[in-house]
Amino acid sequence: MKKTYQGKEQVMDFFSKFSFCPSCGSADFEINNEKSKRCKACGFVYYLNASAAVAAFILNEKKELLVCRRKKDPAKGTLDLPGGFVDNYETAEEALKREIMEELQLEVENPTYLFSLPNEYEYSNLLIPTLDLFFLCQIKKDLIPIPSDDVEDCFYVPLEKIQLELFGLKSVKKAVEIFLREQIGKKCQNI
Repeated sequence: MKKTYQGKEQVMDFFSKFSFCPSCGSADFEINNEKSKRCKACGFVYYLNASAAVAAFILNEKKELLVCRRKKDPAKGTLDLPGGFVDNYETAEEALKREIMEELQLEVENPTYLFSLPNEYEYSNLLIPTLDLFFLCQIKKDLIPIPSDDVEDCFYVPLEKIQLELFGLKSVKKAVEIFLREQIGKKCQNI
């Protein structure tokens, strides 16, 4: 359930879920502004900032897109791009390579940054703001993806047969839409 603060809709129920100061444990942990709380006892300020996440557009030699079916919530059973959260002290490129190996048992080569989109990710009944970074990637030729970790299934789809409504996460759906529009634009330029 989204809350409001000064008329603005909050990304997650941050203000009611976090009642005590994480620094000193005081209950005098109050709203500071739309994205932070301040402890009256010790002065600690906690800011709710976006978590970084990565996702990969992987095309095969037929220019088909590798998509995954989500094994877990949020959006269990819907289509997704391979990827996940960036760990502490990890670059986006390192996270992308790690996530693709965890989810598909594939080695990524030459990740190229494309664009980013803001998103929300539901976890433990909280909507966590994320900044999703999208990359175009290559994989070693003749390698077959093996669904692992939180991927139920994976398969290639011709770009012209992709159905956006089958993607469950907002930013991924928007990213696929942008990617398809750019790929179609490139096709038209090559005619």
